[in-house]
Amino acid sequence: MATWNSRGLRGSTLEEMINRTNEKYADNGLALIQKVPTPITPIKMDKEQRQITLAYFDQKSTVDYIGVVQGIPVCFDAKECAQDTFSLQNIHEHQVEFMRRFEEQGGIAFFLIFYSNKDILYYLPYEMLRFFWDRAKDGGRKSFRFEELNPEYVLPKKHGILVPYLDILKKDLEDREE
Repeated sequence: MATWNSRGLRGSTLEEMINRTNEKYADNGLALIQKVPTPITPIKMDKEQRQITLAYFDQKSTVDYIGVVQGIPVCFDAKECAQDTFSLQNIHEHQVEFMRRFEEQGGIAFFLIFYSNKDILYYLPYEMLRFFWDRAKDGGRKSFRFEELNPEYVLPKKHGILVPYLDILKKDLEDREE
């Protein structure tokens, strides 16, 4: 059983940006994406601030978000990276397996990675993740470098939408058809 300990707000800024984007997409009838809560059992509480300070995860989480975009099932996970190299230790085997099975059922799975040192949001399709994952399993690098990524999957800056992943999701779908 994994332990969760409050170590600041790791990932919460990206998560909040995605949540606000998802609200906007839902309000405009473009997508219905929900944050998947991770069930926890609280161990220690700060009663003054009414916060959980230590907890156990009840089960392994799969992905951060799941939903539907114009009839297409999607699931994705959000990660932050402070350097040009992304360690695959940040992704768990059960997440990769869930995404594989999700795609086998006709869904689209991907990661949104925020490279904070570059102020760049990146859409990593499951297929690209799988390449890096299998390379590591076969004894290769246990990470991937930003330079290895397809620059066409960098999320554009877009007024009014904080994390405009639907634009790149469309490109991902078009690339799959080729």
